[in-house]
Amino acid sequence: MRSLLNIWFTSFVPIAVLALLAWVICTWRRNVGLIDIGWPLFLLAAGITVALTSPSLGRAGVAQLLLVLLWSLRLAIHLARRNWSAPEDRRYAAIRARNEPGFWWTSLLYVFLLQAVLAWIVSLPLAAGATANTGNALVSGFGAALALFGLAWEAIADRQLTRFRLQKTTADQVLDTGLWRYSRHPNYFGECLVWWGFFVVSASPATWWTVISPLLMTVLLLRVSGVSLLERDIGQRRPGYQAYIARTSAFLPLPPRNAT
Repeated sequence: MRSLLNIWFTSFVPIAVLALLAWVICTWRRNVGLIDIGWPLFLLAAGITVALTSPSLGRAGVAQLLLVLLWSLRLAIHLARRNWSAPEDRRYAAIRARNEPGFWWTSLLYVFLLQAVLAWIVSLPLAAGATANTGNALVSGFGAALALFGLAWEAIADRQLTRFRLQKTTADQVLDTGLWRYSRHPNYFGECLVWWGFFVVSASPATWWTVISPLLMTVLLLRVSGVSLLERDIGQRRPGYQAYIARTSAFLPLPPRNAT
């Protein structure tokens, strides 16, 4: 327990350094939305740190390090391609408008430090995996498979959305094919599975409390920065979205409600 907490506390240092670097870049670019690119890199930094500082990296730690490497690089590259030259996301633009003048300073606390702390808490299973000398191979294998499935699901959903944005002809068109036929946010569902998978990989009677990580991620995706925030006014901007809501599950992939 003490070793886990020591390693976990150490992992906050690289996360904080990256958050500060992200703040400098985003302030220079006047685009706080670029912090989204930093989020997966925060978790990668935590994963590498706990692996390097662990006295003995077992199977669970190695599996988690490889998985977080795949997840973070894939997501960071995807977000960089989408966001680097795009205008500031309307969610962050609204925060900027509410906090001017001086947003460049307040954003350090309310955006960058906050995300650094959240990423640090979410990284708990990575510290648990790095300090787990023994574990149930079957359970760990199931966790790794769950994380891989979630990673693939998220990647496919992101690819389908990117293709749709390039092909759509009117602003009110709604993506309702592929994985998006069964869930309005399949990318978030995949992200959720990734972090439940990481938790299961390192799950043991001694580390059960690290379940706070996937629980926090689930709440963030459903109630804070994910589904609820994105859909707050989307019906006003896209008239066709109301019909999409009526027939499509918000999060869990389910058959469309009007299916015969």
